[in-house]
Amino acid sequence: MTTPEPAAGPTEAASFSPVSRTALTVARVRAQESRRPDALFTDPHATAFLTAAGYPAEPAVRPGPYAAAITHHTVIRTRFYDDFLLAACAAGCRQTVLLAAGLDTRAYRLAWPDGVRLYELDLPPVLAFKEHVLAGRAARPRCDRTAVAADLLSPEWPALLAEAGFDPAARTAWLAEGLLVYLTEEQATCLLLTLGGLSRPGDRFAMERGRDLPSADAEPALAHIAPLWLGGLGPGLGDWLGANGWDVATHPIEELSRTYGRPGTGPARGGFHTATRR
Repeated sequence: MTTPEPAAGPTEAASFSPVSRTALTVARVRAQESRRPDALFTDPHATAFLTAAGYPAEPAVRPGPYAAAITHHTVIRTRFYDDFLLAACAAGCRQTVLLAAGLDTRAYRLAWPDGVRLYELDLPPVLAFKEHVLAGRAARPRCDRTAVAADLLSPEWPALLAEAGFDPAARTAWLAEGLLVYLTEEQATCLLLTLGGLSRPGDRFAMERGRDLPSADAEPALAHIAPLWLGGLGPGLGDWLGANGWDVATHPIEELSRTYGRPGTGPARGGFHTATRR
C-alpha cells in the first residue's frame, strides 16, 4: 500500500538556513543513486523529501566537471559512512551520534543489530521537516533513534544530547558528514574539542578529509553552495586530530571509488578520515 506524500512540507523546508538547505541537494543525489541498477545504497525516503519540499529532482544548471565530481563524492561518501557505522557497531560501538544529520535516514535503512541507540542532532526546522515526511510515510526506524534539536555552534549541545539519553560511558561512533567544511577554523576546532571531551578510548569518528577549496565562482552549478564553504581545518585536519587524542586513518576517494567499482572522481580530489580515540 502506498502512503500519500505529506502536503505541508514546503512551508517547513522554506525555514531552512542556507547551509541546512544543502541537505536537499544531498537528498537529490541519494535519490538519483537509489534509482541505479548498480546502486551503492538505497535510500527509500530521499525522493519523498524532495517532493515534500517542492525541490527539483534535477539541478537547474547543467553540472560542470567539479559539480559532477562532488556528486560522485557524495555517493561514495554515503556508502563509505554506511560501512563505517556498521563496522563500528560490530566492534562494540552500540551508540551512534550523527552531527548535523540533515535528511539522513540511516536509522531507517541500515540493518542495525539489536541494542543500537542512534542520536540525530540538527536544527529544529530540519528535524521537524524530516519527522513530518517520515511520519507521513509511516516509516519506522530499525534501531532506537532519538532526534535532538540542537545548534552545534552553541555550547549547549552536549547538555541537550545528555538529556536525550546519551551515555558518556558507552562506546560511541561519531559521524560528521558534510559538516566541517561549513565551519570556520575556530568553529571546527571548538566542535572537535567538545566531541573529544565526550569521547572515551575506543570511540570512533568519521568525517571528510580536509582540503583546499575552489573559488566560489568555480562553476555556475556551484553558485548556491560554494559561498557557504568556510574550510574548517582544511588540509591540516588529520594532523590536528592526531595531535588531539585520535589515531587517524585516511581513505582517498580514488581508492574507495575503485573498491566500490565506481571510478572517475574528476577534479574534486579528497577522501575521508576515520579516527579512533586513544
